[in-house]
Amino acid sequence: MSKEDSIEVQGVVVEKFPSGLFSVQIDEDRKVLAHLAGKLRRNRIRVLAGDRVTVELSPYDLTKGRIVYRHK
Repeated sequence: MSKEDSIEVQGVVVEKFPSGLFSVQIDEDRKVLAHLAGKLRRNRIRVLAGDRVTVELSPYDLTKGRIVYRHK
């Protein structure tokens, strides 16, 4: 799968789980389970509940994704 195949959406982090996963609210009724991208982890970007983030979703499973950007 190439980078062009992923779907980018914006959402708000609702909950942080101990295993490094986050629950992200995309729409009024849709939540996805997301993990941090490698660049965010490498640069020690903190993501907390209430942060606006950009999530890349896989076209195969729209309930899982990865957080690629934290908005200021």
